[in-house]
Amino acid sequence: MRPARLTSSADPVVLVAHGSRDPRAAEATRALARAVSAARPGTRVQASWLDHTAPGPTDVLRALAGAGHRRAVLVPLLLTAAYHHRVDIPAAVAAAAQDGPPLTVRVTDVLGPANGTVDAALLAGLGRRLAEARPGRFDALVLAAAGTRDARARGSVGRMADALGAEFDVPCRVSYASAAPPATGVAVSRLRAAGARRVAVAAYFLAPGLFHDAVQRSARAAGAVAVAAPLTDAAELAELVLRRVDCDPGRLADESV
Repeated sequence: MRPARLTSSADPVVLVAHGSRDPRAAEATRALARAVSAARPGTRVQASWLDHTAPGPTDVLRALAGAGHRRAVLVPLLLTAAYHHRVDIPAAVAAAAQDGPPLTVRVTDVLGPANGTVDAALLAGLGRRLAEARPGRFDALVLAAAGTRDARARGSVGRMADALGAEFDVPCRVSYASAAPPATGVAVSRLRAAGARRVAVAAYFLAPGLFHDAVQRSARAAGAVAVAAPLTDAAELAELVLRRVDCDPGRLADESV
C-alpha cells in the first residue's frame, strides 16, 4: 500500500457501473463518461462494467498500466455502498495487480450519500429530472430506488429521500423495484390514502432499464402524476463524479496494483 497523494489532472478516471443486459444502461454509462470528459478536458475518462458489458474494470486498469500510467482514480457508479462497492470493486482492483506494470488505484466513495452527507449536486440532478417530467404542482414525492437487502444501504436511500423532501417541502417516501418493500405503486397509494392529491416519483437510478420500466408502470397504475427519468448524463451527475475524483484522497482507499 502506497501513501495516498493528490490526484494529478492527467490521472485517468475509470467509471465502474453495475452493468445490465439492457443496452440502454451501457449507453447511459458511456454518455456519462463523455459528459465527465467534456467537463474535464485533458483527462482520460473510461467506462467499465462489473457484469454483462465489456470491458470490466480489471481489463481497463491493466490497459492503463500497460500504456504507462502510474496512477488512476476509480469512481463507482453506485448510489449505495452495498455489496458491489464492498466486494466486487476491490476484487476487480486486486485482480489487476496479478500481472503487468504497477498502478496505484484510488477508489472513491460511491455517488450516493457519503459519510451521511447528501451531495448538493446529486440533489440538484434529481430535481432536474423531476422538473423535466413536468409534474406541475405536487404535494408528495416517492423516491424510487433499485433495491437492496443491505440495511445500511437502505438507510442511505432514506437520507436521500429526506433531503429531497426537504428540498421541495413535501413528504417523500422511499420505494424499491426489488429486494425490499414497498414497491413504488404501494408507496404512491399510501401517500394518496394519507391525503396527498398529486404524487410525483423521483427516479434514484443512474440508467434506464427493466427496474425503471417497472417503476413507471407501477407508479402510473397507482395514480402518480409524473415519473422522472434516470440521472444518466445529467450535468450535475458529471459534476458529482468530478467532486469524487477531486475529493481529499487522504480518507479514501489507495491500492497499489
